[in-house]
Amino acid sequence: MVTALPGRRLILHVGVQKTGTTSLQRFLKLRAAELSDQVIVRTPEEGTPMRPLGRAAIAASLSDDKDHRQALRVAFEDVLDTVPDGPQTVILSHENLAGAMPGNGGETRLYPALPRIVKILRKCAQAYGFSGEVVLYTRQMLSWRPSVWAQAVRTDGYADTFQTFMDRTAGLPEWEDLVDRLRAALGSDVVTRLRLEDETDLGRPGRQLLLHAGIPAARIDALAPLDGAAMERLNGGSTEFLRQLNGLALNPHARDRVADLVARAQYLFTADAPSEGTL
Repeated sequence: MVTALPGRRLILHVGVQKTGTTSLQRFLKLRAAELSDQVIVRTPEEGTPMRPLGRAAIAASLSDDKDHRQALRVAFEDVLDTVPDGPQTVILSHENLAGAMPGNGGETRLYPALPRIVKILRKCAQAYGFSGEVVLYTRQMLSWRPSVWAQAVRTDGYADTFQTFMDRTAGLPEWEDLVDRLRAALGSDVVTRLRLEDETDLGRPGRQLLLHAGIPAARIDALAPLDGAAMERLNGGSTEFLRQLNGLALNPHARDRVADLVARAQYLFTADAPSEGTL
């Protein structure tokens, strides 16, 4: 068990989904060594305890029972055990810590379980001697909901049409509702809301998060930028193909394999012929 310095900062970046998290995590991962004197970074890389932590958070958001809460604690402790001793601020970034997004597992509300999830995680972090702060990004609701629908189709097996999804989520409140619920559960000084629209340097995603973690602006600006966006939205034809595929009784593993193939060959699902060299 890692024993942190008294009050050592630990920032839980909980996403939420479709607010640039994949690009942010890619940037953090690539620049982690350069920043390691000031921050320790953990992102959901394959084969690390961050992956099961994300799965445990989703499961706990869809079923609030003792077993799921305990599984979440154990998964989080496994992550904390990987954090080395030192004075550095720790950033744990995983969008699934927010719980199921609308369209996943029948969820249609705005992260109702997030306050409960982060209360569990923060209590666990404090037992290790960390502070346990919470940071979330938000995105304008008018653009966020369509992006969430496309993501739910791509990754969560969502089979309903865009209009059905928009109708079912028409009553979602604005982000202030979620932020207020988090602050009521944890305290106003514990929760920080960042807006995706304020990320002005697309090559250095997560700049606001790094500033919040104490990295000087000049040092962030000196980091080499990313060379492209990550997890871009599929084109319309690809999304519609997957939506209809989601309505079939396929083995989930087989369905995911097909989704990967579709993402790599989107030109097959457009009316335009592929350009030379894409085959």
